[in-house]
Amino acid sequence: MTRLLIIEDNPELVANLYSFFEPLGYVLDDARDGATGLRLATQNDYDAILLDLMLPRLDGMTLCQKLRQEFQNPVPIIMLTARDPVDDRVQGLALGADDYLIKPFSLRELDARIQALVRRAQGRQVQGTLAWEDLQVDTRAPQAWRQGQAISLTPSTHKLLLCLMRAAPAVVRKQEMEYLLWGDDPPDSGALRTHIHELRQHADRNFPSTLIETVHGVGWRLSKPQKVSAQ
Repeated sequence: MTRLLIIEDNPELVANLYSFFEPLGYVLDDARDGATGLRLATQNDYDAILLDLMLPRLDGMTLCQKLRQEFQNPVPIIMLTARDPVDDRVQGLALGADDYLIKPFSLRELDARIQALVRRAQGRQVQGTLAWEDLQVDTRAPQAWRQGQAISLTPSTHKLLLCLMRAAPAVVRKQEMEYLLWGDDPPDSGALRTHIHELRQHADRNFPSTLIETVHGVGWRLSKPQKVSAQ
């Protein structure tokens, strides 16, 4: 089963994509503007994204750049555009897009390109997991393991841990984590700290070293194991 996010503001094209891909077994989500697309892409786990360039609220180039640089999200991206300048293609690929299709395009060709990108992405992950030091996380389900011990995760702590894993060892800013969980309407600042505390209780507590490090005034990151001080 391939989960696909369509970020496209042309309702006729979106309807055609649903008509073609759903009978093939794809699970589809769609967004009609860039801001909604970014929220869905950061809150959910997709196998691939179809991304239009000319979008309201947030254009496709900026969205791609944010996914790659701010959120460290490696999901395969195919850019869709009605324009064909070489500069656009070069810029899109430089910002992290994996492929590029000019409208109108063959849906069969699009399907083949999606499957090729999904296979390539799965090859970069070992059986759908990400690893950092002695910690492994399932990318599809809220499951993790450390030193062979199963770690209990909620959907929210799973999203946060995947975000930290994909960015490691770089810092993930507090604002990025809030957007990941709540989009443009985050609750009070204590809510995120509660989720981080819960994640630490399962991923660091009862282990001889800690991995989740607070970077004061900025955010959090996964670091090399730091031994727990004796109390």
